[in-house]
Amino acid sequence: MLIAGDIGGTTTRLALVSEKQGARKFIAEHEVRSGDFSGLEPIVEAFLAANNAQVTSACFDVPGPVIAGRAQLTNLPWDLEEATLCKNLKLQSVHLLNDLQAIAHAVPHLLPEDLAVINEGEKTENAAIAIMAPGTGLGEAFLVWNGSGYVACPSEGGHADFAPANHVQAGLWGFLTDRFGHASYERVCAGSGLPNVYDYLRSLDPASESEGFAVQLQAAHDRTPLIVEAALTKGEHNPLAAATLRIVLDVWGAEAGNLALKILATGGLYIGGGIAPRMIPQLLSGGFMRAFTDKGRFAKLLGNVPVHVIMINAALLGAAIAGLEHAASPAVRRS
Repeated sequence: MLIAGDIGGTTTRLALVSEKQGARKFIAEHEVRSGDFSGLEPIVEAFLAANNAQVTSACFDVPGPVIAGRAQLTNLPWDLEEATLCKNLKLQSVHLLNDLQAIAHAVPHLLPEDLAVINEGEKTENAAIAIMAPGTGLGEAFLVWNGSGYVACPSEGGHADFAPANHVQAGLWGFLTDRFGHASYERVCAGSGLPNVYDYLRSLDPASESEGFAVQLQAAHDRTPLIVEAALTKGEHNPLAAATLRIVLDVWGAEAGNLALKILATGGLYIGGGIAPRMIPQLLSGGFMRAFTDKGRFAKLLGNVPVHVIMINAALLGAAIAGLEHAASPAVRRS
């Protein structure tokens, strides 16, 4: 039996998986707030004890690069190592992979009901596929065809330089550079970056923020859910939140187009993460695709790229798929 885990900057999700029932049918599933724990081991131990489960292997996807079996997480102060986890959890094998690589593992296995269509496009068989996932951070990955199947490749493209596409975004770039020293796409597109956009717009017109909403934001541990909720449900009464979301969606589209161009993703773009499924109407309103295709001479090519939003937790599914594949391999990492 396998334990699969999706380790996020905000939430950690675990599932028990058996080879017999397959990666899509979890035996048990649980989630906790990542920040409530000092590391991964106590979460796994409590989960296994609660389910009286005996497992032999594990596969965890993590928010950050995995180098030589080790990961220092980008938005969480944990340092994970396959060999150490293997020893401490008393398992035969532990496999770590990037969280977007896990989503990429899941993409070829997704069903039509797992997806929302943003742009029908025209898929090129066996062509490269792009994956972007705005969550706590901005994740990116891609799939390439090796002649017999797709290979999931990780990326840290969300930390690449943010390129403003208009004068308002140019001002945002300056604001972010002053605040952080480096303006990356994650500082704009991710859940952790959305308040930066709000702060920038508020700096242009402080009177645009209502006193009541300012009090709510000041009291909040995480401002992002409040801003998103205000933009989605009270946009007419909170133009600052609504404008924030419009800019974020425009930059999503622009960076998704950048990624699609760089790998020639005529096999499609898949948007994962926890934010996008809540924004299907906004993604269908036209602004995202305008920004996605606004690439001069390559506008037509990008207009033919199929674009889908993944409506399920594809990272956990991908970790389960990768874990079962890894456990079946003769070259697993052992304690």
